[in-house]
Amino acid sequence: MHIKKGDKVQVISGEYKGHVGEVIKAFPKENRVIVEGANIQTKHQKARQMGEESGRFEREGKISASKVLLYSESLKKGVRTSTEIIDGKKVRVCKKTDEKFD
Repeated sequence: MHIKKGDKVQVISGEYKGHVGEVIKAFPKENRVIVEGANIQTKHQKARQMGEESGRFEREGKISASKVLLYSESLKKGVRTSTEIIDGKKVRVCKKTDEKFD
């Protein structure tokens, strides 16, 4: 998967197209990510114990990793990346500007 936790990404399709946010959590086996402020879902929760609140809570939901691109600060948009091995480490590199991520 080309996206990791903590990456700044841009959503490229769907209801939140154009939204820029940080990846809160990545699920490599499912090829899905949770992006801060994108795919907001409402969860209805019942109180389980005395003193616990019930009600509607908003939270971010998972979206497919194929719907997001790494965000380049220099270009101010999402960019495609390739993987190169530099000094024995895999590094993600922007295809247009050769900007290195990681």
